[in-house]
Amino acid sequence: MKITDITPENESHYFCCLEEWSDDMKEAGDGKQKWYEIMKDKGLKVKFALDDNNIIGGMIQYIPIEHSMYEGENLYVVLCIWVHGHKQGRGDYRKRGMGIAMLKAAEEDAKQLGANGLVTWGLIIPVFMRASWFKKHGYKVVGKSGMMRLLWKPFNEKAVPPKFMKPVKKPGKGEGKVNVTLFRNGWCQSMNITCERVRRASLDFPGKINLQEFETVDKEVLKEWGITDAVFVDGKEIPVGPPISFDKIRKKIAVKVRKKQ
Repeated sequence: MKITDITPENESHYFCCLEEWSDDMKEAGDGKQKWYEIMKDKGLKVKFALDDNNIIGGMIQYIPIEHSMYEGENLYVVLCIWVHGHKQGRGDYRKRGMGIAMLKAAEEDAKQLGANGLVTWGLIIPVFMRASWFKKHGYKVVGKSGMMRLLWKPFNEKAVPPKFMKPVKKPGKGEGKVNVTLFRNGWCQSMNITCERVRRASLDFPGKINLQEFETVDKEVLKEWGITDAVFVDGKEIPVGPPISFDKIRKKIAVKVRKKQ
């Protein structure tokens, strides 16, 4: 196994999160590519874990906290770390130490870049990005929000703990029409898939939807709202954990449309 950096030759694997086989990924659009083109010159780092046959089995992406969904100074943030575990496509690469190797590589890289610590997020349920896994590898919880935990590993005494970004304002209900509001940063394909489905579902109600989209990679937009990735339907935030299905989001919009009639 070895850890290597992203290159123009392998970046297509990054854009689909190693899931070339996934029909869901085909719905994601080009949001991640656009985000990557902006952020690759602002400190974004991407590494892959390769097996002995040079097949990519895992990936990690991390970025300066100033360009993330958290508040802090001179820290790097792991946006996600992912080892392919599906039977489809390249197969199951879990339980081979790839995750540990990529996390250690990111820590060493962040130190060399002069960061005072590495930050990540984790979930308290046993799915993707488990908080318990990060705690096992020396990360401490410094913030809580629902099922999400904000964790970090300081590298020196200068490090100051990060904080969750607080919303500045939220979208409200529409007058006569249903407000459908999308906040999208671009780094997460799960969110990109959800946003594309919400957009398509909104088109099924011509003249009845006020669709607003905010690209929060724009720091002024992020500063104005304090929201990085979210979907609101008439002022109510819709949980989007795994990508919400097209049918489910369409039904939610339809309920709001009927109430306006």
